[in-house]
Amino acid sequence: MLGFYRNFPFNVHMVAQLTTSVSLKKLQQAIIQALHGLNGESLNLETITEPSIPECTVIFEFGIAESEAFNYLDGEETQKALQIVGKNPLKVMDFFCAVRYYRRREDKNKPLKFDYYMLRLTFNANTVEMQVFHERGPRHISPEEIVNLVVSRVNALFPRKALKPA
Repeated sequence: MLGFYRNFPFNVHMVAQLTTSVSLKKLQQAIIQALHGLNGESLNLETITEPSIPECTVIFEFGIAESEAFNYLDGEETQKALQIVGKNPLKVMDFFCAVRYYRRREDKNKPLKFDYYMLRLTFNANTVEMQVFHERGPRHISPEEIVNLVVSRVNALFPRKALKPA
């Protein structure tokens, strides 16, 4: 079942309540597109959080759940998810997020320990609950900053803010 991960943890590290003014179909399609757009994008750690590591680059990798596994949101998987959501919006969307850190040294990037997160978005009429679980890693980026990044990227796809804190 696309979008649902059976083994999502019960004890999460953060819960964010959001309101929305757009249809669930458009919102879910925007979320999928935003996460696909973030995949592989190289960002400076300073653009996301107060840097704990100087001159650090961050690369995100998002995958969407399918029962007991996560599929990387490449072009093909993104199109598949957009088609499914286009026909019938989901009640729950689970994502895996790997955050890769690289420290710049001379002309090379030295890989550092990665962070691994799971996100669950639960949809109701005009509200979205986002749960974030930090599986492992140094936590250079907090669960709250993951939520803020996803919300800002989704909102960038609309003329007005689609997601707002409740």
